[in-house]
Amino acid sequence: MRIVNAAVSVCSPGRAFVTVRIDTDAGISGLGDATLNGRELAVASYLSEHVLPLLEGRDPMATEALWQYLYRGAYWRRGPVTMAAIGAIDIALWDLKAKALDVPLYQLLGGASREKVRVYGHASAGDLDTLCEAVARYRDMGYEAIRIQCTPPGVEHGYGVGKGDLYYEPATPGPRPAEETWSTAHYLDFAPRMFAHVRDAFGWELHLLHDAHHRLTPQEAAWLGQRLEPHRPFWLEDVAPAELQEGYRLIRRHTTVPLALGEVFNSIYDCRLLLTEQLIDYIRATPSHCGGLSHLLKIAHLAEVHHIRTGCHGPTDVSPVAMAAMFHFDLAIHNFGIQEFMRHTEATNAVFPHAYRFEDGFVHPGDVAGLGVDYDEDLARQHPYTPAYLPVAYLDDGTVHNW
Repeated sequence: MRIVNAAVSVCSPGRAFVTVRIDTDAGISGLGDATLNGRELAVASYLSEHVLPLLEGRDPMATEALWQYLYRGAYWRRGPVTMAAIGAIDIALWDLKAKALDVPLYQLLGGASREKVRVYGHASAGDLDTLCEAVARYRDMGYEAIRIQCTPPGVEHGYGVGKGDLYYEPATPGPRPAEETWSTAHYLDFAPRMFAHVRDAFGWELHLLHDAHHRLTPQEAAWLGQRLEPHRPFWLEDVAPAELQEGYRLIRRHTTVPLALGEVFNSIYDCRLLLTEQLIDYIRATPSHCGGLSHLLKIAHLAEVHHIRTGCHGPTDVSPVAMAAMFHFDLAIHNFGIQEFMRHTEATNAVFPHAYRFEDGFVHPGDVAGLGVDYDEDLARQHPYTPAYLPVAYLDDGTVHNW
């Protein structure tokens, strides 16, 4: 079996997705997700101009060899564009291989290590009482783990506060990003009160997660972690920028709150020190952004040696193709922790019909051969590409801050 064609397409059924399709002379095809929010066309161009032409005639079953060829052969390694492109191809090759062997993908990753995948949902609101209403909705749907986000008083826009009940879409269509103002002081005053309010309302029956989205210094993160300890968060996510891995030594010394990090990582080198020094508890890397399943498995295995579990990034800015890849990965690996599961819109689900299913706070990837996801190209063409960007954050004095 040989690769005879590879193509990339971009569509926007509610948000933009970059999809790769690899075809073989055996009539078997595989799908991959190369979505990089706000930089979709850069990845699509990199794929169509520089990467996909290299695949014709190659053995699609040689996933590791092809991964190394694309990674080492380019000379210029890593980076979000390169690794998103490689990730899409790798996911498509795993999908194709599983279809050729007529097994669901998780069987090629070692088989099922569990019966189902625990997921968490996103409850958000502009005030605490409305937040509790959102938490109750997720609890009533069967979720046992819920991320809580609320707009702090005195802050115009609260990170993670969505427009809908089941999904959170922060990207804004248009030629430029939206601009928001942020106050760390208001946030630090409010976050412990938010946890206390939700715990008072729901007790200890739920796992509560929270995302600081890289907006704190290590010292501020340590201060927050200490004050959240009595409320027993499941995890505190992205408390400080991840570029300086050593910064997490300070945070780790001062709080026992579990730390999650890594949704912006694109290689094992971005998290090597964090893992080997046990500075975090959950690694958030995702296959479509860090070189596919082949590379994510290496990260997971290194994490397992150091008692660190996975918690893959699963927002609406990855397509159902990448979501399915994560669910198969989650079902198979031993050190799985939890999976983010942001619901896609009905329009997105129609373009990407899938076999994975949610029930009572858990997801199963299904037992269809491969990923279990299709791509309706005719329907996708009815949703042409629309640019959309994540916001840019400023402090109240006009300084550009981390969004």
